[in-house]
Amino acid sequence: QVQLVESGGGSVQSGGSLRLSCAAYGYTYSTYCMGWFRQAPGKEREGVAAIDSDGMTSYADSVKGRFTISQDNAKNTLYLQMNSLKPEDTAMYYCAAVDVYVEWWLLRSADFGYWGQGTQVTVSS
Repeated sequence: QVQLVESGGGSVQSGGSLRLSCAAYGYTYSTYCMGWFRQAPGKEREGVAAIDSDGMTSYADSVKGRFTISQDNAKNTLYLQMNSLKPEDTAMYYCAAVDVYVEWWLLRSADFGYWGQGTQVTVSS
């Protein structure tokens, strides 16, 4: 049974930074793809970033140059460093994982089978 637990969300002013963490349990972390998604009130869930077992990454255009996804295989932990935050980044952020081949770089939420409970990020102007 795969369990994903996010942490690190909070409230920050525009231009600030946050680092999200996702601890994976019951999961062979180094062999699968993981990603971050977000969902704002009244909007669909959207892909933010993903990373595969080789360290290849994919980012949504809206966060390129501001967010960095990384993983620590020894700790079974996924990270999302978020810099230069904007009010439009406000959302619930979810960690997700997939254990079969998918076109993960397309950041489609339907491709990911395992999900965490989410952590709230609020950016004020």
